Amino acid sequence: MTPDSARMATSAEALDTKINEAARLLRNSQRLVVLMGAGVSKESGVPTFRDALTGLWAAFDPTQLATVAAFRANPKLVWDWYASRRTIIEAVTFNPAHQALADLETLLSQVVIVTQNIDGLHQRAGSRDVIPLHGAIHQYKCLADCRGAPTLVNVVVWNDLPAVPRCPHCGEFLRPNIVWFGEYLPAESIARATALCHAADVVLIVGTSGVVEPAASLPWHAKHYANAAIIDVNPTDDEFAVMADVFLEAPAGSTLPRVIAAMRAL
Repeated sequence: MTPDSARMATSAEALDTKINEAARLLRNSQRLVVLMGAGVSKESGVPTFRDALTGLWAAFDPTQLATVAAFRANPKLVWDWYASRRTIIEAVTFNPAHQALADLETLLSQVVIVTQNIDGLHQRAGSRDVIPLHGAIHQYKCLADCRGAPTLVNVVVWNDLPAVPRCPHCGEFLRPNIVWFGEYLPAESIARATALCHAADVVLIVGTSGVVEPAASLPWHAKHYANAAIIDVNPTDDEFAVMADVFLEAPAGSTLPRVIAAMRAL
């Protein structure tokens, strides 16, 4: 065996050990919270927020498109950018990581997914309790929230519209039901996510760098208030690795199905 192959074998054995450790922690969980980031959707082919600015959109700064001020200044431009993102999302499907998380519901009494993703892939994979902290790209709401926050409105045709549609109640523009820069997360969503983390026995973190607040603070809440076990899955080092009881340094799509298999073998 060459030195390189020996290192690879040692690394594979170490990952196997950590997968089994994660499986044992999860198998005993009664109050699991899963915190999801963009890395999982990226494995399905969904570009990250900044990566989405390619082609015709390469000249734009995402922070100058995803704001109320930008939408008021040029509603059609912002609408068309989100239409292009929806087109990409419609062309992909959930990956084995999404499916593995949905499968967890057959093994545990509580599985709540707190996601920073807006693509709806968890729901498409079959997960039933999903808290979308940053909204949902396939939902639309009145810019003025004239009937309460949010005032959701059904838009049957959203792509290639000649003009931005308007709210049928008040006539204001409709916009994607997405949290833009300068806006607060939905109060009910972040309150429930925080309360769940305060009571969690295990927090599974998948595909997030841990730098976007307030979601980045949730695992720390779980560790401080509930002494929850932390499992972190990411192909690269992140802000949570130092606090994790188990850090699985590998892609979620190849790792989480192995964790599920190990849980079923216990």
